[in-house]
Amino acid sequence: MGMEDKIKIAISPAIQLGGSLFTPEQLVKIGEIIGPDSKVEMTPFKQLYAEVSIEQRDQIKNELEDHGLEINPAGFVTKSLIACNFCRGAEEAGLETAKNLNQAISGIDTPTPLKIGYAGCALGTSEPLIKDIGVVKMRDKFDIYVGGESKGLKTSFAMLLSSGLTEDQLIPSVTAIIEYYKMHAKGKEKFSKFVNRMTLENLKAMTLERG
Repeated sequence: MGMEDKIKIAISPAIQLGGSLFTPEQLVKIGEIIGPDSKVEMTPFKQLYAEVSIEQRDQIKNELEDHGLEINPAGFVTKSLIACNFCRGAEEAGLETAKNLNQAISGIDTPTPLKIGYAGCALGTSEPLIKDIGVVKMRDKFDIYVGGESKGLKTSFAMLLSSGLTEDQLIPSVTAIIEYYKMHAKGKEKFSKFVNRMTLENLKAMTLERG
């Protein structure tokens, strides 16, 4: 079988109380379902990439989803949400909001891979300020940060874009940022460079128009 017959899929655990963790049973099932010949790699996005045959992709996806796993495209897409452990309790930390946000953003084609972090409180255990887009829940409102950079020797923190957003405003604001990036990025421009080029002020104006 040639390389053209293979495709990579991204496998993630569900977002839940205690964090996004694979269970031992899920790891066993992944091995059984994708088969002994598949290549599996761990990514910096807290996902497993598995190489599967294109013909079997849909069947494998369905079987993995039956075991509580999320399957998204690999490569240049918005990654599944990197969420905190919800240490302050699911409701208070916005577990349902994180699940809804994850559904809205995962797998969107983007110029470069996008990492989006979610923290249910100011402890920020998911390190939202070194993600491309970081969401922090503050009491019953949300703050959005953009342009964090975790790679290389010039690590930089994301900058505050919007604060005090309601739950209803959050997902439209995040998706608007992603769409704006897709429309205006220069080739495979990294998101942090895009934010610096566009300036925080222009991005703020754009999200206020959409919000």
